Amino acid sequence: MKVTEHKSYVTTYFDRSKIYFIGKGILVGLLAGLGVSLFRVAIEELFTLVKKAYYLMAIDPILIIPWIIISLFLCLILGYAIKSEPYIKGSGIPQVEGQIAGVLSINWFSVLWKKFLAGVLAISSGLFLGREGPSIQLGASIGQGVNYALKGNTMSKKVLLASGSGAGLAAAFNAPFAGLLFVLEEIQHNFSPIVLLTTLSATTTANFVSLHFFGLTPILSFGQIERLPLSHYGLLLLFGILLGLAGVLYSKALLWMPTFYGALKKIPAHYYSIIPLLLVIPIGLMWPNLLGGGSDTIFLVAQNNLTFLVLIGIVSLRFVFSMISYGSGLPGGIFLPILSLGAVLGTLFATAIFPIFSIDMSFKLNFLVLGMAGLFSAIGKAPLTACILITEMVGDFKQLMTIAVVSLVAYLVSDLLGTEPIYEALLSRMIPTQETDISGSKEIIELSIHTGSYLDGSMIKEAKWPKDCLVASITRGGKEIIPRGDTLLLAGDTLNILTHENNVGYIKERLAPQLHDLA
Repeated sequence: MKVTEHKSYVTTYFDRSKIYFIGKGILVGLLAGLGVSLFRVAIEELFTLVKKAYYLMAIDPILIIPWIIISLFLCLILGYAIKSEPYIKGSGIPQVEGQIAGVLSINWFSVLWKKFLAGVLAISSGLFLGREGPSIQLGASIGQGVNYALKGNTMSKKVLLASGSGAGLAAAFNAPFAGLLFVLEEIQHNFSPIVLLTTLSATTTANFVSLHFFGLTPILSFGQIERLPLSHYGLLLLFGILLGLAGVLYSKALLWMPTFYGALKKIPAHYYSIIPLLLVIPIGLMWPNLLGGGSDTIFLVAQNNLTFLVLIGIVSLRFVFSMISYGSGLPGGIFLPILSLGAVLGTLFATAIFPIFSIDMSFKLNFLVLGMAGLFSAIGKAPLTACILITEMVGDFKQLMTIAVVSLVAYLVSDLLGTEPIYEALLSRMIPTQETDISGSKEIIELSIHTGSYLDGSMIKEAKWPKDCLVASITRGGKEIIPRGDTLLLAGDTLNILTHENNVGYIKERLAPQLHDLA
């Protein structure tokens, strides 16, 4: 009788905890949806004014002089913000991953307001920076702030960080399921029921709030797009391979940018923005429609029959200047710049290949959409997120099959060439792996064993365990097992590992090759 009562108590406790986390997720989604929507509105309004300024400067060139002075003043403001809070640099996604991995400790309030203001100023200036990465970091900071206000523990903080980041993406793109998948595939790298429920609550709520600001129309609505005939599917394989190669090139170039900027010895790192802020002026004067993160560029190539040479020029410009913009360390992301570059590559592929195979140019939009998904999959190494994100952004589920094919091929090519997921590579540049002492505050981390991994079917004693950690228990099928040296590990098991709280990132990194499938 006592045992039955104990089980009932445990079941009730866990049911209530799930309800509590769903409630927290709704609160995070509400606040993140509001914050990110205001972020989007501020950027769009300021960016509209910036484009008008460039049109006026083209008419009256004398206005360029005060604009240069404004750009220099903007550099000082952004430099001060970055110097006072270095964690607002870049997209913010690597910082969020570092927080959840336990290798970074960040002041959420400082990041929240400084990222908001500096992000609005940097992105609306016309640089090739996206608002989506900063939106993810803003959402994560809001999640951390909610946990602080509710006096949550370390586990709760990580759950709300993850759900907040998903809510930020959902509000930025009006894509709630992409926000959820992004958390599970890119941020968490594993499946957790609590994270799933909390993030789904947050992304759905954030998307609801965002829709009230921006309406129900998909963010990249192209109208009806015809299904690609099966006879053309061979082109998907070729296009996926090319996108995989392009993704490798993009990743290598982006990771090389610190070397480029590091050679500028006379400019302090927090003032690197002076370079893109001055270089963007001639771009704005000559091609104002190409300014910004890339949504205008996507519609430009979608709605016009541009020549092959013009498309080559746009690809080259967007590739080079997006590197210069992001490499400067300004608060802005690469999410939308990657998608816009993929869209232009898709249009370029169609323009070059369709005449050879006598394919109707009405299918150009198909390859524009496929280019966005495939390039993001190759660079971010998150093919599921790429599929759902582009499908939600375009609002056309008829393209899901072709999107999946191209995303998978691009991912495989990038993976075979040894390319790291870009956000993990950027995080590793921030935090070198360190071994730490286990004395002091402890933490239990949960790691899942994947089917076909080294640990699947191995005994505890056969695994290569990092030092300063202990497998405290194994969760299998709802039951908790006390491990012994000869305990057989199975796919689907969750390892509950005890270590120092500062050692979490190191343990996860060392065990990752043994936990994931060998393929």
